[in-house]
Amino acid sequence: MTQNTFDKSRLPSRHVSVGPERAPHRSYYYAMGIAEEDIARPFVALASAGNNSAPCNTTLDAQADAAQTGVIQGGGLPRRFNTITVTDGIAMGHQGMKASLVSREVIADSVELSVRGHCYDALVGFAGCDKSLPGMMMAMLRLNIPSIFVYGGSILPGRFHDRDVTVVDVFEVVGKYAAGACPLSEVHALEKVACPGHGACGGQFTANTMACVGEAIGLSLPNSNMVPAPYTSREQIAVAAGAQVMELVGRQLRPRDICTRSAFENAARVVAATGGSTNAALHLPAMANEAGIDFDLHDVARVFKETPYLADLKPGGRYVAKDMHEAGGVYMLMKTMLSGGLLDGDCITVTGRTLAENIDRVTWNPDQKVIYDVSTPITPTGGVVGLVGSLAPEGAIVKVAGMHRLQFEGPARCFDCEEDAFAAVEARAIREGEVIIIRYEGPKGGPGMREMLSTTAALYGLGMGEKVALITDGRFSGGTRGFCIGHVGPEAAEGGPIALVEDGDAIRIDAEAGTIDLLVAEDVLAERRSRWTPRTNAYGSGTLWRYAQNVGPAAQGAVTHPGARAERHVYADI
Repeated sequence: MTQNTFDKSRLPSRHVSVGPERAPHRSYYYAMGIAEEDIARPFVALASAGNNSAPCNTTLDAQADAAQTGVIQGGGLPRRFNTITVTDGIAMGHQGMKASLVSREVIADSVELSVRGHCYDALVGFAGCDKSLPGMMMAMLRLNIPSIFVYGGSILPGRFHDRDVTVVDVFEVVGKYAAGACPLSEVHALEKVACPGHGACGGQFTANTMACVGEAIGLSLPNSNMVPAPYTSREQIAVAAGAQVMELVGRQLRPRDICTRSAFENAARVVAATGGSTNAALHLPAMANEAGIDFDLHDVARVFKETPYLADLKPGGRYVAKDMHEAGGVYMLMKTMLSGGLLDGDCITVTGRTLAENIDRVTWNPDQKVIYDVSTPITPTGGVVGLVGSLAPEGAIVKVAGMHRLQFEGPARCFDCEEDAFAAVEARAIREGEVIIIRYEGPKGGPGMREMLSTTAALYGLGMGEKVALITDGRFSGGTRGFCIGHVGPEAAEGGPIALVEDGDAIRIDAEAGTIDLLVAEDVLAERRSRWTPRTNAYGSGTLWRYAQNVGPAAQGAVTHPGARAERHVYADI
């Protein structure tokens, strides 16, 4: 087999493999049975977020192992290692959710440290759960070595009462049971069939949203990420990624060459067009920070406002990731978006070709039902909307895909943590027309910016999904639906207006105009502000304490370091 040849004199791995002074380093590789000619090849990191914590991650190690074949075929030496995940579906609704967003930073940091410590020349990253996707891509942009992102794939839909179901249906049936609308036996029956095997949550929740981002931004192979986890073709995708990353090493085509500002705008448009997770408005700015690009919540919201809603995906629509794959995948969606002038086709991708060149290989399928033509969208504006106003001067975000009501005004009902709000929902103590406030759940105040799916799903189960609004400085799951507004900034822990709201205050939300306002006189707010004192959270040590000391605002991605703007050298150039 013919293999590429590489000059290691300018690759990072020379520091651990070339020259007499590196004899001690090479001895470790010989100890692992590696031949001298293999040590002379580029070292390629295969970073896997695989584990047995949840079905999102159970196939990742096998896919990473399959990629070794492609790396070897391309002339490289594969080196696999693992990183952590915190799986939101299991962490949801209790104190464990405080670890979720923090894990994104730990994943990025751990991949960075392993690559730096071992001087790897390239990276193929495998992730399957909400925070591991952006965490892996953040590491790629931070290190800026040739990289390809591989999603582990989604779960297949479950079947219950002759309809497709996902884990969100299970969260919602909890509220239905609390309302006395179904027996406990139905809860038990649904929980057994909702998740039928390996893979990440099947709707256009956070994992699938960020998987779409991987393709749209150019870091993933075309039409690779919507392939479900159980499909055997995932192994072929992994092998192809391993082989292609060696082509990127040869060309020294790096993530920051690919992920330009235009590429970030492409990614945001795809999120909006799919009615994707509001968490993308947190993760895209965090990824941009790693590349030194200014792209915050307001930039994301501007792109969302300009983009039609085109893919009929759950939770706002009818279909799941498997259906989108069968309809032609992310590139089928981008085919119609490019024809409508919604994408910058000149952006380069990991194929070495431009986005437009990749899309040109796709034939539009007029018979599929999942992806609408750009000329006949589901709605003319995107499935996710940014808000700003007196309650959220730094901004907020809401998913409107599938919603019938885009304005809401009502009296506030305030809770200082999610548990108290959930207890009120379970007790059926929430009244129609109220605006539920859940505060002190932001990045610093939580700490960790918890998701609120348990509460929002229970509201839907009670039949209150669009009869109340919910506002938080925390986050929502990609599976959340209804009038649910997150990422409110400044957060309560920083003394933002959300900290000053009292029960009964009138709040007005207009998702068409993009506004969110607290209808309280400024002199009243000034008096309340004079009485307000910062709260002390329960974490005085450990990872959550350290996170709270360093994390920035949600509008900037809730990041914990200055990013590429402040770097003094790029790892890839050592």
